[in-house]
Amino acid sequence: MILAGLGSALLMAVGFVVQQHTAEQAPSSERLRPKLLLDLLRRPIWILGIATMVVGQLLGALALDHGTLTLVEPLMAANVLFALPLAAAWHRKRLGRREWVGAVVLMVGLGVFVVAANPGSARRVRVGADAWLTALLGVAAIVGLAVVLSRRFRNAARQATLIAVGAGALYGLQDALTQRTLELGMTPADLFGSWQPYLLVATAVVGLLLAQSAYQAAPIWASQPAMAATEPVTGIALGAGLFAQGLRLSVVPLAFEIAGIAAMIAGIVLVAGSSVVTAPASAV
Repeated sequence: MILAGLGSALLMAVGFVVQQHTAEQAPSSERLRPKLLLDLLRRPIWILGIATMVVGQLLGALALDHGTLTLVEPLMAANVLFALPLAAAWHRKRLGRREWVGAVVLMVGLGVFVVAANPGSARRVRVGADAWLTALLGVAAIVGLAVVLSRRFRNAARQATLIAVGAGALYGLQDALTQRTLELGMTPADLFGSWQPYLLVATAVVGLLLAQSAYQAAPIWASQPAMAATEPVTGIALGAGLFAQGLRLSVVPLAFEIAGIAAMIAGIVLVAGSSVVTAPASAV
């Protein structure tokens, strides 16, 4: 199970690096526009990157089926530890102490958060329309704020980091919708007669657009740490709020959860603020 989780992280990292390498060649005028995805769909190497990522996600699903969320989620999010050196090698750059410390601090923070929260398995509960609406509005607010703030920065790396936060939030929502869609059954009546599969597809497309826009804006070390942290935190929060995945909210666990989130933010700031990330595009 641990090998499956690490294998999933490695495959996703390769997929992300290939996607970023292709997306950075697209014109900046296509950023955050559907035309970016249409452009990338015509590039076979980008499709190969998507396929590699999907295989990694399937391997992660296998790990989740045989292990606990508290162990597998940090293992899958460890893709950032593989993606950063792979991307650095591709760009013929060398990661320094700050980048490695930031990545490790992020991963430790994520591990502390997940272990302290100790989310249980999702329960097959009826989720009311008001709960879904609240969750969707919350995610939409995070995504909207991230995109709006990204436009206030001239530095492309800063833009990439903020756009990646929005992409990670959408990927977390996608995880929640995938879980609920799988519970509906596999008959056409079950799938096409419910709204969740349609929203799942829309969320996946918009999330992919934001991710590729972040990749287009700057090298992957500007975006992947933020995305790797935001997705599991969002997914766990939605699982607790919508599917009754009990989280520990007593004083001591809550303190560790807050500390874990603080460490993740610190890790993202360390990586996103490094000279490797903030160097001009011509220097990459």
